[in-house]
Amino acid sequence: MKFLPSLGLATAMLAATCFAQQGAPVTPTAPASPTVLTLPGFADGGMIPSRNTCIAGPAVVSPEIRWSNAPAGTQSFVLIFHDLEPHPAKGVTDNSHWVLWNIPGTSTGVAEGAPAGATLPDGTHQMKRPRTIPGSVYSYYGPCAPKGPSHHYVFELYALDSKLDLPDDATRLDIMNASDGHILAAAGWFGLFHQ
Repeated sequence: MKFLPSLGLATAMLAATCFAQQGAPVTPTAPASPTVLTLPGFADGGMIPSRNTCIAGPAVVSPEIRWSNAPAGTQSFVLIFHDLEPHPAKGVTDNSHWVLWNIPGTSTGVAEGAPAGATLPDGTHQMKRPRTIPGSVYSYYGPCAPKGPSHHYVFELYALDSKLDLPDDATRLDIMNASDGHILAAAGWFGLFHQ
């Protein structure tokens, strides 16, 4: 799935058109290619493989994730993996299964089987799992929707124009608030799962 870069360029092109109509010579620039996110292990909107879910038990691994066409000026990435269905305590927040921030701006993906730990070898920070998900540790937690209709899971990637200065115990809300105003582009990939 693709999402276009931020509206800054579109706004600039609109302004350029207005100036051109007033007689100033302007050469419009073509919009940049959108940032693309892919998970090679399953199709966008397809079933998430068992090895990436709670069915795998202790052998569960995070999926391989790739991206391309990050905009110029990208300093870091944020990756959020969450379940769109459940709302713990009937609040507005759904289940965050995995959140990474300060992924290096030169990165083009995350290898399958990311290790546990607050900070990964490349400096990427990994969010501590919330209390609503068993085992409060810094690691990937695979989908574990119960029997019944499939839950809809989404991987969201954000390209930022800065790195985030946050503590290891930062929450998803902290990460998103710190990202606000720094997002250059975004992309997503959906997956389904039920036991």
